[in-house]
Amino acid sequence: MTLANGPDSLVWWDWVARNGDQIWLRTVQHVQLTLVAVGIGLAISLALAVVALRWRAAYGPITWLAGVVYSIPSVALFAFLVPVTGLGFVTAEIGLVSYTLLILVRNIVAGVDAVPHDVRDAADGMGFRRAQRLAVVDLRLATPTIIAGIRIAAVTIIGLVTVTALVGTGGYGVFILDGLSRNFTTPIVVGATLSIALAVVVDLALLGVQRLLTPWRRAHERAGRRRVTAT
Repeated sequence: MTLANGPDSLVWWDWVARNGDQIWLRTVQHVQLTLVAVGIGLAISLALAVVALRWRAAYGPITWLAGVVYSIPSVALFAFLVPVTGLGFVTAEIGLVSYTLLILVRNIVAGVDAVPHDVRDAADGMGFRRAQRLAVVDLRLATPTIIAGIRIAAVTIIGLVTVTALVGTGGYGVFILDGLSRNFTTPIVVGATLSIALAVVVDLALLGVQRLLTPWRRAHERAGRRRVTAT
């Protein structure tokens, strides 16, 4: 196979040029589906994590249930939802959000648990109530771990959004389905390549957000480098 136009070409570049508007439309749809899923998943996971941190006995059942859902193959989950919620955006988002919960709940709880006890004691000594300490101190210091979970969840969802084309929601999966139905490799390659590129861009963007929100880590890294240089 070659990259030039022709019956044996892997990519027909004239098809890419003629479908620029469609590529942009599917990109917007893919990003919207991802943002909504990760945003709702983060909100639900924060609530579940707070419950698990307040009542430790709840952590096991919460993660067990989230793990059961996470283990269901995506096509099977969407097929199960369609008779209940029909084709479209709602069905896609229910499935996508479900796949974020295990990752995010675990990372939020792990991040909060990793906050040093002396920091918590100092916050308590300053008069912080438990809820205030969680919001102002614990979650703040847990930011690197939480964003690491968001990065994993976002990349996972970007991949799964390609499957939601099966329930009629758009995104890059539309190109892949179109190519498979016509035995035409160009839209398949375009859909797969753009999905991978989007995942890389989003992951790097979230890494940048993490660095902006955790300036103390950069200061700590610089101090560590200075110590290594001094020795």
